[in-house]
Amino acid sequence: MIIKLENARIYDPINKINGKVKDLYIKNQYIVDKPKSGEKISKKINLKNKIIMAGGIDIHSHIAGGKVNLARLLLPEEHREHLYPSSENLRSGSGLGTCSSFHIGYKYAKLGYCAVFEPAVLPSNARSAIIEMSDIPFVDKGTYTVLSNDDFLLNLIQKKISQKKINDYVAWILNSTKGLGIKIVNPGGINAFKFNQRALDLDEKNKKYGITPRSILKVLTKSLIDLKAPHPIHVHGCNLGVPGNVNTTIKQIKAVEGKPMHLTHIQYHSYDNKGDRKFSSGASLLAENINKQKNITCDVGQIMFGQTVTASADTMSQYKNHHFARPKKWICADIECDAGCGIVPFEYQDKNFVNSLQWAIGLELFLLIKDPWRIYLTTDHPNGAAFTAYPKLIKLLMDKSFRDGEFEKINKEAQKSSVLGNLKREYSLYDIAILTRAGPAKVLGLTNIGHLGIGAKANITVYNNKEDKEEMFENPFMVFKDGNLIVKNGKIQKVFNGKFYTAETDFDKKIEKEISSYFQKYMGRGMESFKIKNQELWDYGIETENIKCDRNDY
Repeated sequence: MIIKLENARIYDPINKINGKVKDLYIKNQYIVDKPKSGEKISKKINLKNKIIMAGGIDIHSHIAGGKVNLARLLLPEEHREHLYPSSENLRSGSGLGTCSSFHIGYKYAKLGYCAVFEPAVLPSNARSAIIEMSDIPFVDKGTYTVLSNDDFLLNLIQKKISQKKINDYVAWILNSTKGLGIKIVNPGGINAFKFNQRALDLDEKNKKYGITPRSILKVLTKSLIDLKAPHPIHVHGCNLGVPGNVNTTIKQIKAVEGKPMHLTHIQYHSYDNKGDRKFSSGASLLAENINKQKNITCDVGQIMFGQTVTASADTMSQYKNHHFARPKKWICADIECDAGCGIVPFEYQDKNFVNSLQWAIGLELFLLIKDPWRIYLTTDHPNGAAFTAYPKLIKLLMDKSFRDGEFEKINKEAQKSSVLGNLKREYSLYDIAILTRAGPAKVLGLTNIGHLGIGAKANITVYNNKEDKEEMFENPFMVFKDGNLIVKNGKIQKVFNGKFYTAETDFDKKIEKEISSYFQKYMGRGMESFKIKNQELWDYGIETENIKCDRNDY
């Protein structure tokens, strides 16, 4: 069966198509070339005056795992207030920032997204997180496995074990947890929190191991390069949320010495400590450094005003912020010898000085970082806001007059502390296609999504070309996933599951003897039960797409 999409205006940055009117052809879940003479076209859809982009890709969204489930349990009131009854095609559900698994998929599909990546899965929780993600329909998925605070790794670094052996351990972790990448969260800091350190700067030593976050960052950055992993190290750095942390972030950029690094939710790492309140925007300073360092990519973690919940493996940061919980309840936990977890409900308020400046800082970063290929649209769902806020965020980037109007509503002192009102840049549709499709696909090393070229998955979003960009992006006219029409005029047509991306790489099997001994001494289960086997995923109906990493240190 061949479907022809006719006369649409296409924005496909990977293939350098900027608003050209042309036809697309779908066959067997993929985009194909124009059929040869005599080959029958089964269906034609005229999309004149419509906009076509590839299906959206969310590079960083907390959608599954222990922290998400703890947040759901902590906020029953959110689930009482947001109820979704079942219908002919849809299952019932509840919640907003912590909405139930099925409805995460429904909501992403209705926004035109076809791939979402859970950015912080602890190795010990990987199996349950992946099984939970199998309940999220439509979207292709993947995870980043959290390292940088587990005792086995810190022991290796403390003992100055060879880089090759550390690479073997990282490769074993990737294979065992079915991760697509490796995520660093406050390297060494979560571990140090267990030993009563309440902060850990980049060059400060962990009391237990005597090593610094800088050393952990450099070792893991090198490891992913040696393994030829599809995605560079995904970094939640030191001092999240701390005034003055922009200087730490800049030091982290310099620490990797020109090697690839992805800085995540950089809004939370862009604070200076100038002014009477000792809290100011460091966005201009950070943007200047990122503009110069072509090895750096980032996503923003934009905050949007309203009630949400912050959920993070950074126990140190979450403990520090628990006093601001709204409503007044919170959770902090330690997970085996892996890492930690903190859940703090929070309401961002537009009349609050700090919250207002956080909002402005995120937008400053979007507008001051020049290359849209190296900055991606996220709210760090649900930490900055639920992902359902993306259409309004896109409008803020595309429409200066709307942005200026929203800027006038925030805290007046924050207005005086921000350069946002002076920034004239407006994103184009082509830019938005980079931020939300092409850029994330490129940095994740995924060649079959994020574009509309021949051989790509037929993940296609069709928009009505509306002047109000928030309305345009929150209500796609049509969404195709793997060539199937899944959404039309806001209504879901057909429900099925996407695929699960993993990275696979070789490692020296000798390391398993040492790992097994470690598990026997310190962990609550054996090494073999820790490893996730392909058959397990298949038993749960999870179809994988494996990316083979051809490591170069053998």
